[in-house]
Amino acid sequence: MNYPLALHSKLPNTGTTIFTVMSALAREHKAINLSQGFPDFEPHPQLVEAITKAMRSGHNQYAPMAGNLLLRERIAEKTEALYNAQVNPDTEVTVTAGATQAIFTAIMSVIRENDEVILFAPAYDSYAPAIELAGGKAIFYDLEAPDYKVDWQKVKRLVTQRTKMMIVNTPHNPTGTILQESDFQQLEKLTRETDIILLSDEVYEHIVFDGQQHHSLLRYPKLAERAFVVSSFGKTYHTTGWKIGYCIAPENLMKEFRKVHQFNVFSVHSVAQAAFAELLPQKDLYLELSAFYEAKRDFFRRAIQSSRFKALKCDGTYFQLVSYARISEERDTDFTRRMTKDYGVAAIPVSVFYRHQIDNSVIRFCFAKEDETLKCAAEKILKM
Repeated sequence: MNYPLALHSKLPNTGTTIFTVMSALAREHKAINLSQGFPDFEPHPQLVEAITKAMRSGHNQYAPMAGNLLLRERIAEKTEALYNAQVNPDTEVTVTAGATQAIFTAIMSVIRENDEVILFAPAYDSYAPAIELAGGKAIFYDLEAPDYKVDWQKVKRLVTQRTKMMIVNTPHNPTGTILQESDFQQLEKLTRETDIILLSDEVYEHIVFDGQQHHSLLRYPKLAERAFVVSSFGKTYHTTGWKIGYCIAPENLMKEFRKVHQFNVFSVHSVAQAAFAELLPQKDLYLELSAFYEAKRDFFRRAIQSSRFKALKCDGTYFQLVSYARISEERDTDFTRRMTKDYGVAAIPVSVFYRHQIDNSVIRFCFAKEDETLKCAAEKILKM
């Protein structure tokens, strides 16, 4: 039967994510993969022991829809200790299948046809497709290289009667910038006396450098009362493949979130939740993360210092932006492909995170790697 199936894509302008494309290219050419954001080292041995213990202790069936209660309680305790924010583990915390699922669920739970959502580009590539699937429209504020700072007066001009949500991301992927207290003060002023919902992507909350502080949106009560705040255990505990994250929101928003969550994934990996519940009280495992990754950032920056790349400022995350303007006039998408094939190092072109493919000759390296991996990559980079 050769009947031609009529199919109209719900995401006609969306292809395969750049992370999948570049990782596949890296495998094909046996290149060092500094593109996709995952560590090449193992999680803490205690976490491996904890998940093994959880399996042997019977945590092998469905977890509660909202998540393991002990884990939610410990998330609430951690949130109060770090951000002086009291959240109810029963009604305001939900464990998710990674941060991307939390972001998708938050958007689907509140965005309707023709609602507008303001994004800060370069933006993580899952935001806009989720908005489109919900029937909304992504409105982009383009951050300008090399500083990628927000001009809140310009943001204000994007707000209309249809603005339903604004998505902020700090520390920011891919630029490595962080929002300061003054930014949140401006955001509070901008959203005052509006019905704008906020979605704060804070998956790199524990990776902030040079003695700076992570300003979680949860620190600001007037903002927190209208916000979904998303975090990631994968980024914090070097377990991106476990796909465990969580969302914190006031009860009225969380009620809508869970309506979608229960039919999206229902519940997530039970043994991993039990393992994280056991380790979460060990504060040093996440409080020492900034120093751990700052050392890797500095190691990588020193290793490529004599190259023709120019490293941009990096205040957080485990990504380093570099300009290749002194090397080539190619588009960043072409340059990263050639670099992978000819020099054996894979990176991410930053233009793909802009709606209109703004190309500043800037690419992103991931330095969440063993020092030996970074050293080998740097040796190849120095040849360019």
